[in-house]
Amino acid sequence: MSTQRQYEREFVRTFFTSPTAVKGEDDSAKMIRSAAGLRGLQAPDVWVPDNEDATAPAMREEGVENIVEVVAEHGAEFPGEIHPRVVWHRDSPTTRHSGFQQIMEIADPDNGAVEHVDGFVIPEVGDVDDWKKADEFLTIVETEHGLEEGSLSMSVIVESGEAELAMADLREEMGKPSNNLERLFMLVDGEVDYTKDMRAMTPTGELPPWPELRHNTSRGASAAGLIAVDGPYDDIRDVEGYRDRMRDNRAKGMTGIWSLTPTQVEVANTDPLPPTTGSWLLSVGDDEVDLPAEGDRAVYDGEDLSLAETDDGYVLGVDGDEHELDADGLHEELLDRISYVPSMDDIVDSMEEFEAAKEAGRGAIAMTQSTTLVLDGVEVAFSTDRMWDEATYQAAQTPITLFQDVYEHRPDQHAELEEMYGPDVVQRAMDVGN
Repeated sequence: MSTQRQYEREFVRTFFTSPTAVKGEDDSAKMIRSAAGLRGLQAPDVWVPDNEDATAPAMREEGVENIVEVVAEHGAEFPGEIHPRVVWHRDSPTTRHSGFQQIMEIADPDNGAVEHVDGFVIPEVGDVDDWKKADEFLTIVETEHGLEEGSLSMSVIVESGEAELAMADLREEMGKPSNNLERLFMLVDGEVDYTKDMRAMTPTGELPPWPELRHNTSRGASAAGLIAVDGPYDDIRDVEGYRDRMRDNRAKGMTGIWSLTPTQVEVANTDPLPPTTGSWLLSVGDDEVDLPAEGDRAVYDGEDLSLAETDDGYVLGVDGDEHELDADGLHEELLDRISYVPSMDDIVDSMEEFEAAKEAGRGAIAMTQSTTLVLDGVEVAFSTDRMWDEATYQAAQTPITLFQDVYEHRPDQHAELEEMYGPDVVQRAMDVGN
């Protein structure tokens, strides 16, 4: 049996888990049945029917049955990829055997689900030899069920120091004839169990932020051609905190994040995409303040900066200190504080302009952004120039490549994306860089 799958995708924004069996309900599969019906921006790129931590041990046998039933019935219409999470543990042969049995049942073609299953998520892995055990089990499952070798992808949850160190071995191990580790798809952080494995403590009992783990996972994924995904953000009501975490992750090259609710899915699906409108930021203390636009003006209405015009120049107030400046000094001081966040249209415009310049034989051009900053009613005009060369072009292409990847693999989101950006901008974004 051969199944066509899409592993050429370069990005995963959302990794959404849902319990496979809920005790005490008339329909124990209600959570995964509901998840299977998600569409558009509320539907994740990767849906993970979770038969491990999200499902009580006594319910996991029923959870496998529910996965088979729901995926067989609804998997063809689900717009994202489906990667069930099974049980596994680096230190427990019994648990690993249970995981193998779960995979065997879900992947049995006679049950009707496997044609919609893209791969499996393996938790609690250890060193690279443990990863190979999971890979070998998947190869056996494919052989036993007549599936094409390598047709089931494997993603792992990095929840231990062993697994973190194993990521450094992947480049050497992948591609060896003795394994099928090329089936690897995602490296997903699991900070809760990682904290336990590391015996880490904080005064409040909250999880450490683990920026090193997230960096190492992003680096390991980049080196091995895989996709990095951050772990769950448990405070599901803290939308701004969730956004901050994602922005910090993207600065490390990690686009994907675990999502616990459809609301988090929608936020994580949209936040990595280029903005619909450009905006100016003003650095104030340790914060960057988004300046609301009023026509071609950017207006600061906070209290941490003040500005007054005098007969001799200006007085700029910063955190209670006053600085007397002439026009050039004021411009230089504020220029160090102001920056521009380009919209999708801005990025596409710049890329198209650079492509035209390159076609004409020019290797570098200057791109200009202008605004008038309004501070306490005083207007200061700004123009910022950025030199674009091939390296700048390639860096700017990353958010556009993300959009193109999303548009290609998520046709169910086309209408919402065109409503966000406008059909013309969407078409230009799909054409640029190709």
